[in-house]
Amino acid sequence: QVQLVESGGGLVQPGGSLRLSCAASGSIFSINDMGWYRQAPGKERELVATITRGASTNYIKSVKGRFTVSRDNAKNTMFLQMNSLKPEDTAVYYCNADIKRLPWTGVSTYWGQGTQVTVSS
Repeated sequence: QVQLVESGGGLVQPGGSLRLSCAASGSIFSINDMGWYRQAPGKERELVATITRGASTNYIKSVKGRFTVSRDNAKNTMFLQMNSLKPEDTAVYYCNADIKRLPWTGVSTYWGQGTQVTVSS
């Protein structure tokens, strides 16, 4: 079994910061690409940022310069540092990861359960 667990969400005022974590555990041989998604009420889930195993990153335009994605391969953990938060960043944030459980198996995508981020005064 593989589990992804997000943490670090909460309520923050506009302009504030939060740091989300995504920890992968279980039977894991290697983790390839990882990503952060978010879903606001009444909207579709959208990709926020991705990071490869080699730490190449991509961001959607609305978070560039404010959010930073990083990972610790030794600890199977990914982070999202969110600065200068805006009310429109309010959403449930999910992480996902492309994981190979054994050397001879293929890659499967796993999702976390989500963590709520609310930006409000």
